Amino acid sequence: MSVSPDKRRKMESALEQLKKYTVVVADTGDFNAIEEYKPQDATTNPSLILAAAKMPAYQHLVDQAVKFGIAKGGNEEEQINNIMDKLFVSFGVEILKKIPGRVSTEVDARLSFDKDEMVARARRLIAMYEEAGIKKERVLIKLSSTWEGIQAGRELEEKYGIHCNMTLLFSFAQAVACAEAKVTLISPFVGRILDWFKENTDQKSFEPHEDPGVVSVTKIYNYYKKFGYSTVVMGASFRNTGEVKALAGCDLLTISPGLLGELSQDHSEIKVNLTPQTAKACDLEKIHLNEKDFRWQHNEDRMAVEKLSDGIRKFAADAIKLETMIKEKILNVKNGQ
Repeated sequence: MSVSPDKRRKMESALEQLKKYTVVVADTGDFNAIEEYKPQDATTNPSLILAAAKMPAYQHLVDQAVKFGIAKGGNEEEQINNIMDKLFVSFGVEILKKIPGRVSTEVDARLSFDKDEMVARARRLIAMYEEAGIKKERVLIKLSSTWEGIQAGRELEEKYGIHCNMTLLFSFAQAVACAEAKVTLISPFVGRILDWFKENTDQKSFEPHEDPGVVSVTKIYNYYKKFGYSTVVMGASFRNTGEVKALAGCDLLTISPGLLGELSQDHSEIKVNLTPQTAKACDLEKIHLNEKDFRWQHNEDRMAVEKLSDGIRKFAADAIKLETMIKEKILNVKNGQ
């Protein structure tokens, strides 16, 4: 007996439907969650790696990274940098065993205003992936969407063929500059934009299509598609499934395991809200941004300025926590414990 399209849709979860229109990415360092929800790609960041590194199941990766860093030698700072890079790459390598696509690995947020250091760190991460047998095409290097980060992305893409994922993106100016730099992918932070508006305005709840983060990503998607930019959009940092469903049709969406679980239990119909066709019909005008114009336009967006600096501080703080954990491990190894 054949099943009508409507009934088949009702049987399918929202997650299954979403995967037909959008590349679903798992926002986690936990391999078990990746196995359960079978995303195409996966993203990590210092906060996610810190959380995963505390889990007993992943202690062997931490121990291996510490031994690697000690064996490489150098002063304490050099050892810690080598261990951190090895740990990030080790998680990436394990994740890539479980997904068909790409993994995103982040450059230390404390380098967010140093273009040359970001380029050097990114190249080192890619070299470590290649030593582990992973081709650079399967890795996206995550960089903060500061002016310096965007220019680092431009250089990595143009000069070295290293694909970049521009993260901590909150303003339209950041999105335009990333597109003009021809980076591979951007990650606008939907939920953190919502957080700011709830904290700084009288409105405390929003319908999904009015959600400020959803509105921001929709505008960026439409702009990119209308003017034929190669950079793709990956909505990130979701607070609820309503935001995810409102962006169905976006190039990619990176979603936490908790929300992936909710979507897998949700059998409501997914409607595609973002398409290249509707983007072509939007009334946005093309703009070009040099450094001066970028800094001014980004500065005019109070939300974006505050959330970018806050995001850099939080990722840096978690990197420091991870380093503290690593220092203890180094001491234990040297003391023969």
